[in-house]
Amino acid sequence: MGVYLVSVEADDWLDDEMLGPVGRAVDAALAGRGLPPFVCPPVTEFRAGSGLHFEEKMYRPIAGFERFCGELADGTVETLLGWDVLLPVELEAPLVLPVECAYNDVTAVWDAHRVLAAAQRVAELLALPPGIPEHCDNLEIGLWFDRHASAAAVSSPGPWSEDLDVAFYSALFLRAAEYSLRRGRPLAFS
Repeated sequence: MGVYLVSVEADDWLDDEMLGPVGRAVDAALAGRGLPPFVCPPVTEFRAGSGLHFEEKMYRPIAGFERFCGELADGTVETLLGWDVLLPVELEAPLVLPVECAYNDVTAVWDAHRVLAAAQRVAELLALPPGIPEHCDNLEIGLWFDRHASAAAVSSPGPWSEDLDVAFYSALFLRAAEYSLRRGRPLAFS
């Protein structure tokens, strides 16, 4: 069990049992802003390491990351932690939809471009090391932190190594936003 951040397939985006109500509300909100509807890319077959999917478990304590982002006092905490669905569409402001989602009574939809900019800033401040997986379709970030972070802290010391939980979430949100923009897919918590 636990919370996962996952890429959304077209069949889930349209499915009434999954994100269909969110997808329809997104399209209505986009139309209200004069934007075209969002079209989720077609379903792709799962192949580990392909970078076609995104799946990471949020298994580490997040309070330190929330504190770190909050101390920046520039809205970073809201940008990185204030959404339920990440959309690869440029938005002037987040969408708050009156549709229930996995963990909230409403669904906050954020622009992956804005999330990427905030995540890049945090990653730079922490000086994340090289080697953190770019393709995260099978919990690769968590596995890297469990198996390789200690060795990387010796070979690439820096602020990131002072709190591995903070570094984990920094990498997770960075890779999530990169994935969303690269593949044109939404991400959601499940």
